[in-house]
Amino acid sequence: MKNLYHRKKQPETVRRALLDQAARLAVEQGMAAVTVQAVADAAGVTKGGLTHHFPNKQALIEAVFQDLLNDLENSLHTRAQADPTPQGSFTRAYVIEIFDMDPNEKGGLLSALSVLLLVDPRLRTMWAEWFDTWLDKGQHTDGSMDLAVVRLAVDGVWLADLCGLSLPDRAQLRDKLILATYPET
Repeated sequence: MKNLYHRKKQPETVRRALLDQAARLAVEQGMAAVTVQAVADAAGVTKGGLTHHFPNKQALIEAVFQDLLNDLENSLHTRAQADPTPQGSFTRAYVIEIFDMDPNEKGGLLSALSVLLLVDPRLRTMWAEWFDTWLDKGQHTDGSMDLAVVRLAVDGVWLADLCGLSLPDRAQLRDKLILATYPET
């Protein structure tokens, strides 16, 4: 007899749900809430279903982090490619991306995971390798000390967002940082 309730397997859909639910839990309740059981429950799969995709919590966290890096990379690439001025295009894209993040949504998640960078050596390595790759690609356009200073200032904005600090005239700060990315004429 055929089982009428047999569900078709959709591994990519399940994997995506697991990543999304782990990210949601991290934002809403903090990293301590991201347990294998909690993520499986939130995604509507068994614990075994989760461990089929991710053998443990660390692998899940790394996959969420890599997923965020991929999203950030795609967004930065799109912005940099659309920039009519190649010199400083990566840095401008970075400024715009960070300032445009909603700390309660994508920015909030990246901020929450950036805190994890401080205590998780593997995620620090992933971030450093990702960032170095971007800088290597843009070395001829974004390798100057002035642009490095702008990127470090933007990282400070990201940290201020993470800490809930208010910034004086955020729009003016954004404009000033973007202006600093253009070559002097």
